[in-house]
Amino acid sequence: MRAGLGLPQLRRIYTRVARHYDLQHALVTAGSDQRGRRMLVERAVKPGDRVLDCGAGTGTTGILAAVRAGPAGRVTLFDLSEPMLDVARTKAARAGVAERMDFHTGDMLTLPFASGSFDVVLSTYSLCPVDDPPRAALEQYRVVTPGGRLGLAHSTEPEIRWVRWLAERVERGVWLLPALSLGCRPVSAIPALVRAGGRITFQRRIGVPLWPFLVAIVDKPADGSPPE
Repeated sequence: MRAGLGLPQLRRIYTRVARHYDLQHALVTAGSDQRGRRMLVERAVKPGDRVLDCGAGTGTTGILAAVRAGPAGRVTLFDLSEPMLDVARTKAARAGVAERMDFHTGDMLTLPFASGSFDVVLSTYSLCPVDDPPRAALEQYRVVTPGGRLGLAHSTEPEIRWVRWLAERVERGVWLLPALSLGCRPVSAIPALVRAGGRITFQRRIGVPLWPFLVAIVDKPADGSPPE
């Protein structure tokens, strides 16, 4: 697996693309990014939930979650880039849900939240560029309350061998253009979560053949205990 980019470089990239991120990501993924967001929110978020959108970017997932959680819910948007969150604030105000949302910047490898703080944590396309995706996923799992849910959507490798071969070669070229690749590459986080005791309750591959996404929901046992 190709190494991720460092936090300072990622912050510069996402700060630069903040104003056109939504359009760029939708075009590159042929719209499957939004499908993955809806899939997770519809299955993971319930009315009244405390939700963390980790790597929230421009807030698309968080706004869907806020609508789903309703007036009794609370959604925290966490991202490394303040300009991305500025876009999210504008979108949240336009959607009429800003009053039940909080906004924080920082590094998702060291989340500034106590363990078990959220009923649901959502991470849509935010693991793909980080330097250590399994560690980031485990940090997200840490802040899920026992009995809660972690929803993930991230890039994964194509299943067909010749498509995977082609995707690897295309990726080499795209990787030379960070503003286009956004630092994203196929990653794997589910095995680390299973070892930590997570239970996979939903899993589906979506997207275009060259750049598929894995969409998954991981339940945290009510007793919070890892497997023996």
